[in-house]
Amino acid sequence: MSGGDDNGETLRIMEALLTAEVVNSNPDLDPDDLTPLHRELFGVGTGSSEIKRPVNVSVGTIARVLHIDQAYEKLRKNPFVGYEEFGQRLRITAIDPAAKWLLAKNGEPLIQKNPALARFYENFDSVKVSYARVRDANPRHEDTRAFLDGRVAKAISEQESLRNALDLLILWAPDEIEVKFEDLVTNERQAAILTKVETALKNRALFQKHRIYETGKLLFVGPPGTGKTSFALAISHKLHMPVLEVRLSMVTSQYLGETSKNIDRVFEFAKKLAPCILFIDEFDYVAKSRVTDDHGAMKRAVNMLLKNIDRISLIRDGVLLIGATNHPQLLDEAAWRRFDEVVEFVLPDLRMRRAILQSVLQTFTLDTDLDKIAEETEGFSGSDIRILVKEALISALVQNRDNITACDIDAGIDLVLQRNSLKSSRWV
Repeated sequence: MSGGDDNGETLRIMEALLTAEVVNSNPDLDPDDLTPLHRELFGVGTGSSEIKRPVNVSVGTIARVLHIDQAYEKLRKNPFVGYEEFGQRLRITAIDPAAKWLLAKNGEPLIQKNPALARFYENFDSVKVSYARVRDANPRHEDTRAFLDGRVAKAISEQESLRNALDLLILWAPDEIEVKFEDLVTNERQAAILTKVETALKNRALFQKHRIYETGKLLFVGPPGTGKTSFALAISHKLHMPVLEVRLSMVTSQYLGETSKNIDRVFEFAKKLAPCILFIDEFDYVAKSRVTDDHGAMKRAVNMLLKNIDRISLIRDGVLLIGATNHPQLLDEAAWRRFDEVVEFVLPDLRMRRAILQSVLQTFTLDTDLDKIAEETEGFSGSDIRILVKEALISALVQNRDNITACDIDAGIDLVLQRNSLKSSRWV
């Protein structure tokens, strides 16, 4: 789009051209040294961990990715930019003068967010930038949906039968998950579990050397709304691993003969996409089927699930298995012993409720006491508290306010109490 901020557009084009030159001159740089926008601009392939060199930048790709038309016209008078008619490509002809030009045009904020340029400018005395810091802050290529889609396509191309597993799974790339681990209010036990998993991943070779494979199978137990799913999704960011979420009720086909195959496909798919997190929600479905269902096909399917759990390993396969249940009392010994760690998620106590409220309400103008709200929400889950805040905001907006008062909080509390009352009703 032309006619906008020409100086800003020129800076962005020059940033792209300088980045391409730095990448071509430094073969050790990888996709994590590129911003997400420059990965797309340079055609870094989905599912690939490599940059195809030489990197070229054309007028067409600038228009498509950066949404800047007439890129050559904007840089025609720049003495450090060359233009190739064949392919309509732009390139830097003299990198040092071009780099100084970018600085003179107030381009340092771009450098502070661009790992490749930070690597180059780290040697400039006039620029205070840390390549390590900028790279660490840059979104990882392996966390993107594009990378995940590439891995999925590769897995299916190698084994077409895995395509059916896609209908049974919800796939999450780490950068698609809004909730971060830092946003959660956790207890010491939950935080310690993440540390254990991180330690095991960093020392996989040592575990393999000692043939210790039975680690990384977690069972999350607790009432609904206490954060089991949120925790499983949030650690995706910390571990830089996609999540494959499966609900056992989805895996059970109306044609029971397919159920065992479906289970096999899910686990095989997880191994193909490793490293990843395989999150099995509604795990109590195993127990219900195992104990109450007399159908032989279903029992065989349940046994197939348990066998697959036995065969999968974080150390050997790179798959972190997480099962979650609201009804742990329904699980029999065969199900329990498959997990090396059981993590309890309980209704938040006063301290945790206050911390959750503080986290959820931190961007609001609150005209009431946080401690008072925490005391009045005894028995509320984290999910209940978020519903409360949503209702309080609606209550305020209906009255043309954006500040939340005690009356708004009361409206939220009443709504949650009504919901929970209905949930516990027994209809005749």
